[in-house]
This record gives sequence, C-alpha cells and structure tokens, in this order.
Amino acid sequence: MNQATRTADATNTPHADDFSGWLMYHSVGVYPGHRQAMTEALAAFAASWCAPDDTRWDAALAARAHLLSDWAALIGANDANVFGAQNVTDAFARYLDGLADETLRDRTVLVAADCFPSLHFLLSGLAARRGFTLRTVAVRAGEDYVRDEDFIEAWTGDVALALVTWVSSLTSKRVNLAAMCEAARRRGSLVALDVTQGIGILPFDLNATPFDFVCGSTLKWLCGAPGTGLGYIAPHALAHDATPAVRGWFSQDNPFNWDIDAFAYAPDARRFDTGTPSVLPFVASQPGMTWMRAQAPGSVREHNLALCHELIAMLDAKAYRLLSPRDDNERGASIMAEVPAHLDAARLVVQLKEAGFFVDSRSRTLRFSPGVCTTRAGLERLAQCLPR
Repeated sequence: MNQATRTADATNTPHADDFSGWLMYHSVGVYPGHRQAMTEALAAFAASWCAPDDTRWDAALAARAHLLSDWAALIGANDANVFGAQNVTDAFARYLDGLADETLRDRTVLVAADCFPSLHFLLSGLAARRGFTLRTVAVRAGEDYVRDEDFIEAWTGDVALALVTWVSSLTSKRVNLAAMCEAARRRGSLVALDVTQGIGILPFDLNATPFDFVCGSTLKWLCGAPGTGLGYIAPHALAHDATPAVRGWFSQDNPFNWDIDAFAYAPDARRFDTGTPSVLPFVASQPGMTWMRAQAPGSVREHNLALCHELIAMLDAKAYRLLSPRDDNERGASIMAEVPAHLDAARLVVQLKEAGFFVDSRSRTLRFSPGVCTTRAGLERLAQCLPR
C-alpha cells in the first residue's frame, strides 16, 4: 500500500493516487506501480523503435512473442498453439472463420444467454451466412444466470460447437469446467471457452480441462491494456485443416515469403495471424502480465475472497439483492447486486466515484470487483457511502 492510500484511509478522504476503492477489476485491472511500469515499457519501445538502426522490428516482434509465451504458460499451453488478436471477439471470429463449412452447416452452435454479449452478436450475425442454428440457453424465470444443468441439457447431438463462458460478466456465475469438458466428450462436439472474467485470478489449466479453443484478454485481472486479444487452439484442431479465410503475410511460416503464387499457412497457430501485427498493446500489457504471474499462487485470490465476503455482508445489510452465487466455488472474483428500485444505478455510480469508489452498472446491476489494490479500509468507507 502506498503513502497516498494510507493517508486516504486515515482521513476518510480519497486522493488522486488512491486505489483502495477500486472495484473495477471486471473491466480494468490495476496493481502497485502500474503506471510507472507501463510508462517504462512504452518508453523502452519508443527508444527501440526510433533508434537509427534496422533492429526495431526484431525488438517489436520479440515483445509480442514474449506476451504470447506468457499467455501460453498461464493457461498450460504450448507457444505454438496461441495467437494474438485485437480483442476477444476478434480471436473467436478467427477461430470460427477457420472451421470448415461442413463442420457448422445444418448443425447447431450452443451458447448461454449470459455470455459476453459481443460474442452472441458475432454468432447471431454469422448463423445465416454459415448455415448453422444458434441455440441460446435462457435464464430460468425468476433467476439471474444460466444453470450448468440447463446448458448441458440443451447440449444435444446436433450441436457442432458449444461456446462456454467461464465466468459471467453480469453475475459472476462460474461454470463447472470439468462438467463442460465431459459434456463435449460425450457429444463429440467442439467446445470453445471464454476465460476473460476469470483468467489471472482463478486457476486454470488446459491439461486438467482441455478445450478446443480458448479466448481471453489482458484486461481485467491481468492488468493489461486494450487491444490485446488472446487465443488458443488445440493441436488436434490445428491438424483438422483450420484454414481461416482472412490471411496475410504473417499467416505464413515465413512471413517474408513474398511469392504471391506460393502462399502456405503456418503449421501452428500463427496461421490465425493476418497482416502486419499489432505490437503496442502487447508491450503495454506485458508489465501487468509479469506482475500477476510473479505473485505467490493463490495470494491474489485469497485477498479477493476476503473482500468479496465483506462485500456480500455489506450488501445483505443494506438490503441489495445479490445476483452472484453465494458459494465461492460457483462464483468468480466479482460481486454483482441489483440496485433497489428507489435508486438510480447510473447516478449512484457517479456519486460513488465522487467519493473515491469506482464501480459500474449494467441497467440496474452494480458490479463490484475487489483486487490487489482494493483495501479493507476502502470497503469500510464504501459502507458509509453506499445508501440502503
């Protein structure tokens, strides 16, 4: 905890560099020394890129490869099976684009109603063009999230691909990954996983729960920058003729092959690259990835859990309806609650910001995500400001 945070906690007055009330890890993550580390990384890139020599691309591509290698290690994958994209939707779109027409045509793609909306927008837009039926598993009447058993029940023999959301961004409901992998095995269908709201704070290992495709981002718990989407494709899925239509010089094994009559896809996940790759977001995201991976296993989650328990008790005491599961094993690292009818959620977010607390809302849902910079003293101040 820095001096600014200690001063704010002692005086009950927030300061500019005080992150004790930062509850936005479901959106943007922060960690101690974040600004300085990112500034230094970007300055080092600028010095390399602007140097009067011809090694700038070597350094830039090495920086990008460094982050991708860390992503591979984080999820238990090999470097050859990961690739970079602009965002989660872009990564998933590249995977879908590489699936053969006969894989999806006249079959079903399964998704939950509480998935990340952007991915549903993508699938609903592609359904007619690719010839598949999109089946969206609904939330039961009077409930707040899709139950695992309802999703698995809808996973019938006509499903070619199921998209699983590990942790819902609307309720923090966490699915049972082992159960989803078993359902995919029984049905013989492909299964993709969006890990965005859980990766970096919850343990994940492809060796324990193998998926055909995984997508994520360096935002949120990995404390990175926007513009860094991350993908993984299983070795067997690569071997099954994954040929994305959007391709460019970096889709090749040798990007410097400029023979326009001799294009060949790279043998690994690099085939999901396209033209000249984005680099700056990867550079800006590396400090956060490095910091998070350097923490003792489980330590950040332990801190998060303790604060989540305090948040739940606070919301109960103030009569907010909890939308997230109470069971720690069924919940991600966030707490979502419904704003009482007499309060305006958007206005409440602004009022809390003025008091030094950073949360956001989706309609009448307030989202709280305590992370490494959030403090118990910060939550004590929140309890004084949050209306009943």
